[in-house]
Amino acid sequence: MELKRVVVTGLGALTPIGNTKDEFWEGLIGGKSGAGPITYFDTEKFKTKFACELKNFEATDFLDRKEARKMDKFAQYAMVAADEAIADAKLNLDEVNKLRVGVIWGAGIGGLETFQEEVLNFASGDGSPRFNPFFIPKMIADIAPANISIKYGFMGPNYTTVSACASSANAMFDALNSIRLGHCDVIVTGGSEAAVTIAGMGGFNAMHALSTRNESPETASRPFDGTRDGFVLGEGAGAIVLEEYEHAKARGAKIYAEFVGGGLSSDAYHMTAPHPDGIGVIAVMKNCLENAGLKPEDVDHINTHGTSTPLGDVAELKAISEVFGNHAKEININSTKSMTGHLLGAAGAIEAISVILAMEHGIVPPTINHSTRDENIDPELNLTLNKAQKRDVKVGMSNTFGFGGHNACVVFKRLD
Repeated sequence: MELKRVVVTGLGALTPIGNTKDEFWEGLIGGKSGAGPITYFDTEKFKTKFACELKNFEATDFLDRKEARKMDKFAQYAMVAADEAIADAKLNLDEVNKLRVGVIWGAGIGGLETFQEEVLNFASGDGSPRFNPFFIPKMIADIAPANISIKYGFMGPNYTTVSACASSANAMFDALNSIRLGHCDVIVTGGSEAAVTIAGMGGFNAMHALSTRNESPETASRPFDGTRDGFVLGEGAGAIVLEEYEHAKARGAKIYAEFVGGGLSSDAYHMTAPHPDGIGVIAVMKNCLENAGLKPEDVDHINTHGTSTPLGDVAELKAISEVFGNHAKEININSTKSMTGHLLGAAGAIEAISVILAMEHGIVPPTINHSTRDENIDPELNLTLNKAQKRDVKVGMSNTFGFGGHNACVVFKRLD
């Protein structure tokens, strides 16, 4: 069976450094930090008092007030990003066959704030189970793609992938395969997360996963730096419209890039720590290249998982050196989490969008906040430190890994 070609025709982004794809891109190229003191709750007793929150965002600027109240923040974010991507793709909703349009989404946690609020309300009451009737539908992770499909009438496959921080990259790979196999013409894919909450911050602090650089939050996310001390929690959403190539060409759609392959693997090692030798990461990148029909030397740019944790950053770069050999030194490697923070289940989508826009504009965004060399990292690797670099990116890859050892990798190619 000959596989269909799949292309990207629409992008939408809602991030701590920009509330649209264009603002997001400007923030990336400008090396903008999205981190700052948390405004959502009192952090006096928390070890970490900062995060990468959205700025100047009101859900009711985009959604009907009554509808917005029925959604957790993670679902609101999904709707806003998906709306932008669908508008960007210029789909004719009156002509498209909605039976062949799906929504495959990623969320690592889902409606955490809704769950938190309902349980706290119950605990502070008289023991009567007076739960909000929207408690369950607001909380469940699959409600984000459900809301998108209900709004637009898309009747193709509709579900959420959950693989911690690899969730939206998993969703993109599923979407790719669904179109490749001829099951769909168009799929809206991506991911969203809204975990900057009491429970989210408290839980990640208890794991010692977060940076505690409270005196300088804007510089706390520092992937590959010798003084990194953990990741910075972020929130938001990224949406991508994927389309079968002939379908896109027939309607004269703008094509950002071709989605040529993906890969999945498991570390099978530890609940939260990466394998020190990067065995699963090596496997996922090799799987991705094989799936795409590419050679290591074809790759120009890799947006790493690069969370700014002491163990993870080193393991990933060692894996890149193993897979790409001497060519690793010719690749523009970066971590946009240095600017956006870690968007958990939305990270894969947001970082894939960064790769796609780097291909379009010929510029690789920087890894900011680097000042101290880590002796465990090969100094010959080009980590695109502190300043964006011009680069003719023909092939770009994005790595995304999650607690539990979930690894996902996706790769895009410029359509010449």
